[in-house]
Amino acid sequence: MFLRLFKYLWPERYLPEAPQDDPFNENPAPRAAGRVGVLMVNLGTPDAPTAKGIRRYLGEFLADPRVIEIPRYIWFPILFGPVLTFRPKKLVPRYTGIWMDGGSPLYVWSQRQAQAVGKLLAEQGYDVEVVLGMRYGNPSIPAAMKTLRERGCDRILTLPLYPQYAASTTATAVDAVSRYAGKLRDQPELRFLKRFYDDPGYIDAQAERISSFWAQHGQPQKLVMSFHGLPRASIEMGDPYYRDCLETARLLREKLQLPADRLEVTFQSRFGAARWLEPYTEPTLKELARQGVESVDVVCPGFVADCLETLEEINEEVREAFIHAGGKQFRYIEALNDSETWSRGLAEITLRALAGWVTPPAPAATVSASPVAAVPAHAPTSTVSAS
Repeated sequence: MFLRLFKYLWPERYLPEAPQDDPFNENPAPRAAGRVGVLMVNLGTPDAPTAKGIRRYLGEFLADPRVIEIPRYIWFPILFGPVLTFRPKKLVPRYTGIWMDGGSPLYVWSQRQAQAVGKLLAEQGYDVEVVLGMRYGNPSIPAAMKTLRERGCDRILTLPLYPQYAASTTATAVDAVSRYAGKLRDQPELRFLKRFYDDPGYIDAQAERISSFWAQHGQPQKLVMSFHGLPRASIEMGDPYYRDCLETARLLREKLQLPADRLEVTFQSRFGAARWLEPYTEPTLKELARQGVESVDVVCPGFVADCLETLEEINEEVREAFIHAGGKQFRYIEALNDSETWSRGLAEITLRALAGWVTPPAPAATVSASPVAAVPAHAPTSTVSAS
């Protein structure tokens, strides 16, 4: 316990970067402009569906003061005592049940999204390096940043794959990137994308996912949009997450032309005894079944990649609760994952955030079959720059 506690209390140290040429050369060669890099960030995952792998991941995740906003002298004895002693073993069957050949679903789908964006940008003639980093676990943010630096990137955009902003997700990714850069002597220029909850590319991709599912399987009596929950105290302290979620739901409902009485917006994944955002997902589905609603579809717009919270919590636990309460048909609509529409939308979001750092390719450049919009003349309002 004490070794693990020491690890999370003691900050990492990063080695200084070696100069690229002789720093005392009186006649240096002209320095070419550095390359542009994009660091896509998702939450993270265990390296393996084992108690050891899950314990390591949970230890890093739950030790983050932005995730659990309880004084450390109270929380750490609980975390490094009963939580990390018993919780990982209970999670092994849940992770094992969703594991894919290439790793956890969150890693597999996030990696494919990063690769798809990199490919689309390259096809359009943009020289941009795109890599994936996980806030907790591997590939770590320090490792991903190091990769971008080794590839000559001195301008780096951090793009958290969270549509709705929360301090416990987006802000902690910014913290990790800034902490890494803070150890460097020759720091890169940094930008951070704050959110994309209302971006047309994101809304269009979500709406297409739902409408395509309905075209194949028919519509339910109710559509439930389940977002990850947050403590109400986080919103009271100024977190805009709740507002972002409701706006995403409104835009999707309008895009789908769905009557308001056929949509329910809920929040899942409660943790602890504090009051979280309501209504809660599982109790809402039980109540719908008791009211006579026989068929529901559930979609989780806050997750652009499927993970434990969607595949196990929603598609298994909440499904069972709904059916047990009297419901007849429960269907989970998968996350965006490797949707081609989403890949193009994410590439467009990336290009807008890179405005001023990259220039549109010359007209003679090869045009992709799925073109990405050219970079606009103005930077997006949701991007924060730092250098």
